[in-house]
Amino acid sequence: MIRVLKFGGSSVATPESIRKVKAIVEQSADNKFIVVSALGGITDQLVKASAMAAAGEDDFKKELNEIEQRHLSAAKSLVKPQQQGHVLSELKVMLNELEDYLQSIARLRELTPKLQDYVLSFGERMSAFLLSETIADAVLIDSRSIIKTDSTFGKATVDFAKTNELCKASLSDVKGRAVLPGFIASDKNGATTTLGRGGSDYTAAILAAAIGASFVEIWTDVDGFMTADPRKVEKAYTIKRLSYSEVFELSNFGAKVIYPPTVHPLLSADIAMLIKNTFNPAADGTLVDAHADTSTDQAIKGISSIDDIALLTLHGVGMTGVSGTSKRLFSALAEAKVNVILISQASSEQSITFAIAPEHVEPARQTIEREFEAEIRHKTIGLRVEDKMSIIAIVGENMKRMPGISGKLFNALGKNGVNVVAIAQGSSELNISTVVHKLNLRKALNVIHEAFFLSGYREVHLYIAGIGTVGGNLVQQIRQQREDLMKNHRLKINVVGVMNSKKMLFDVQGINLDDVRGELERKGTTLSLNSFVQHIASVNLRNSIFVDCTASGEVADIYGIALQSFVSVITANKIACSSDYARYRQLQDLSRIRGVKFLYETNVGAGLPVIKTINELMLSGDRIVKLEAVLSGTLNFIFNTISEEITMSQAIKMAQEKGYSEPDPRVDLSGIDVLRKILILSRECGYPLEKTDVEVSKFLPDSCFDTPTMDMFFGEVQKLDADFEARRKALYKAGKRWRFVASLDNGKAKVSLQEVDVAHPFFNLQGSDNIITLHTERYSAQPMVIKGAGAGAAVTAAGVFGDIIRVANI
Repeated sequence: MIRVLKFGGSSVATPESIRKVKAIVEQSADNKFIVVSALGGITDQLVKASAMAAAGEDDFKKELNEIEQRHLSAAKSLVKPQQQGHVLSELKVMLNELEDYLQSIARLRELTPKLQDYVLSFGERMSAFLLSETIADAVLIDSRSIIKTDSTFGKATVDFAKTNELCKASLSDVKGRAVLPGFIASDKNGATTTLGRGGSDYTAAILAAAIGASFVEIWTDVDGFMTADPRKVEKAYTIKRLSYSEVFELSNFGAKVIYPPTVHPLLSADIAMLIKNTFNPAADGTLVDAHADTSTDQAIKGISSIDDIALLTLHGVGMTGVSGTSKRLFSALAEAKVNVILISQASSEQSITFAIAPEHVEPARQTIEREFEAEIRHKTIGLRVEDKMSIIAIVGENMKRMPGISGKLFNALGKNGVNVVAIAQGSSELNISTVVHKLNLRKALNVIHEAFFLSGYREVHLYIAGIGTVGGNLVQQIRQQREDLMKNHRLKINVVGVMNSKKMLFDVQGINLDDVRGELERKGTTLSLNSFVQHIASVNLRNSIFVDCTASGEVADIYGIALQSFVSVITANKIACSSDYARYRQLQDLSRIRGVKFLYETNVGAGLPVIKTINELMLSGDRIVKLEAVLSGTLNFIFNTISEEITMSQAIKMAQEKGYSEPDPRVDLSGIDVLRKILILSRECGYPLEKTDVEVSKFLPDSCFDTPTMDMFFGEVQKLDADFEARRKALYKAGKRWRFVASLDNGKAKVSLQEVDVAHPFFNLQGSDNIITLHTERYSAQPMVIKGAGAGAAVTAAGVFGDIIRVANI
């Protein structure tokens, strides 16, 4: 069995990594051809040194010295002392020759492509020599003697007929291990050529096809082809098997694991390729062959991207029905040596859009303006250039037999606010390519990866405003439940931003929930609400949710900006939904247009499913005829607490101390809080009411609310304690109780203190509980009743948590 192994620059970057290569090669005795790249980073240094020399800069000597020291140091570390003299001598010969060429370039101030290729060849030649002296029983073969190309220096075209002939003649008698430099070849005159950056992969494929190798191993610094670039998508994982068609598409659109031309010789010879990790040889790697993997239902095998491209669009009425426009365009681009990466054409024939590398924009613009000079002058054709774009390609041979792939792709992007600028798909259904703005690239890659590879694993990112009583309880509940959500529901919740009234803190990796307040105090910066919401938009994380646990009108004012940025909003703050109806409607419409959620279940009834129930009744065609409710847990607690032993003023103080009331209990006692709640419910029932439409009857006189301090307020209430006690006794004797009731009857809303008897469903309402009765067209004989805890930080936080789960869609 003949194997061809290729080791990239990262695999031979240091003496330690070269020892790993040695161990891999020597673990079996079968015939091996070992193709090696230059030591990691050396090719870049050679490019830099030659450019400096051509510019007359003496600093090229510094680069040369670093190159020399790396090779000599590696040789001293790897080669046995008795052999070092020979190895160091040979390396010095090559390094001296390299210095002579760089000196010549410096004198002539000229660097031709031919000369550049020869300078770059030293990297692979020295690396191959060093490896051949390190590996036991290895011989060195110069690739230039067996791989022949044309004279296109920089990226030469292989003469396969001549190469195959030379390889068979020269390599058929090789036994054991042979080391060859990758990347380099020679033309018919013997001049050194190169196969393009990344060409060592290509060298291995050329050799394997020529000698009929059993398979090729590409050893690199990753475990194989990944489902996406792990530097951009943390959840990317290794793909076990790919077809050559899939590999070619992934490599062509940015995957850097192998050099794209590598595919052709192996595919033609039907030789399999295994991609392995030098630093983790036990990993299975990725097997690549000519056949699609039909053993899996996975439609998409991988996602790749080209980070930076420009998008050019030739457009205008002068293109419609005119034959030859495409030919003129692409012939002109070819003549200017502009490579086209992607093409998208409108069926109306009024535009052709294509993607190119940013450095090709000016040559492309100039050649197009020359070719279409007359049409541009008469304004029948124009050219539009858009920069800072990226291409994302989803690739998989199984796409052709699975409907709905495009829909899934564009739905995932749309839901997360990623605009698709251009689309391209071939009839082979192997690749769907989309162009997005570069600033959305990372988000788009993660969204797509989650949609296709992690459909059972969803991650949401929370930005929490307010970490006091409700917000603090929410953080605690998330911390306690996070492991269960991940294990049993495949939901990961990341709190990536928090704020209080003074500071804000962000961490895209997730804030430590064990000590959120401490983290905010130690690491937080001065709060700016505009900066907070702008940060959310600029970081652009997928599945982002803004959670408002404050009672601040200023915080409520930024909901629109968040929704506009495709960020869902969850709020326990009633201000936005109880403000002007036009504003309430605007937020509803904006969330619908942007395809994100605006949820506020805890605005009414804390954690009780009141708004959700009303929404579902309305959506199913029912109509709310009448609604009666006790919506203030604070007031219900007060009226359940006053007794012969506990006065009204004492009951209010207890509600304040237990955290049932607002810090200023006058907000609850005035009925404003209940007014807001019945106003929200009225709007959810389909009635466009304003605050002024709600009739409010206070049970305390205005003198209580006009007091400037809390002590004075309690002093005013104490004056009323005796009167309330007398009225309470009379009420008790009559078998009745006080309830502060909000009602909606055919569009008329009111709030008042009412007396209810034992037959009323509100009579036995305990503690701080809330109760809502819904009389609908379907629930006419017997109302629907929703009852439970309606106050308290823990239940309110639980309601907010429930809304988060609803947004996460588990």
